[in-house]
Amino acid sequence: MVPARLPGLGLAVLGGAAALAGHAVVPALSPTLVAIALGVALATAGGVREPVRPGLRVASRHVLRIGVALLGLQLVLPEIVALGWPVLVVIAGVVVLGIAGTLALGRLIGVRAETALLVACGFSICGAAAVAAVDGVRTSKDEDVATVVSLVVVFGSGAMLLLPAVAALAGLDPVAAGAWSGASIHEVGQVVVAGGLVGGGAVQIAVAVKLGRVLLLAPVLAGISLRARGATGTRPPLVPGFVAVFVGLAAARTFLPLPGGLLDAAAFVQAATLAAAMFALGCALEPAVLRRTGRPLLLLATAATALVALLGLPAAFVAG
Repeated sequence: MVPARLPGLGLAVLGGAAALAGHAVVPALSPTLVAIALGVALATAGGVREPVRPGLRVASRHVLRIGVALLGLQLVLPEIVALGWPVLVVIAGVVVLGIAGTLALGRLIGVRAETALLVACGFSICGAAAVAAVDGVRTSKDEDVATVVSLVVVFGSGAMLLLPAVAALAGLDPVAAGAWSGASIHEVGQVVVAGGLVGGGAVQIAVAVKLGRVLLLAPVLAGISLRARGATGTRPPLVPGFVAVFVGLAAARTFLPLPGGLLDAAAFVQAATLAAAMFALGCALEPAVLRRTGRPLLLLATAATALVALLGLPAAFVAG
């Protein structure tokens, strides 16, 4: 069984390495964006053959969970608490009301509940990593996960460019604009770029606010898992293993004097595993799947992006 997965795993590693190389050459390009674009390009060109599919499935699920778990090492809880309770209330509102509102909009628009849940968590929490984490709890279809991850990249990149421009037109200072970006934009990498576009120290506040949203990934997944128990009668783990590792690593980063070299190595592994997994997900997004991405799902993605941006706007006025 393992040898059968090696070709696909090797292909995912190569795709992830190419994405990291692209990011190294052009730092403004998110490795996630590059990786999924490369995967989609390969799938569109017909280069995804049956022998590599088992390994790609492993990369898009199990390897991705490693990357999600390692996100915990980016969280320093005192720095998030130091944002102050008004900002923390906004962060909680973005996640809770963003998910609830997107699910309600999904029902209104006619998007399947499972797909709407992926959109809700991806857009409200932390982008592709949240989509993959929900997939780890609910086991969604590969093509649904790949489609929603693509929407995260497209709409998050749009917000990454639009929010700094709107903030400038509105006369927001860098701290306010950074807080709004961190509360509203989908991916951590996109938040970093947006903060850089604002300038004046906006990156630090933007990333801190964004990581506050990432911190809520664990309780959201626990709630989804608990709901799945009640709906199916089965007893999946209340907290999946990779989520427990995520929480444990966040605690270790907060309370233990971890060496800088270890943190740097973990950050590289985290970026590499996510890039490989995103490439694998891109390979699952074949032209036929793209053509089936109908207007309701695009409308939901647009509405969810606008909703999260509106919910995150109060952060601009309570930060600092």
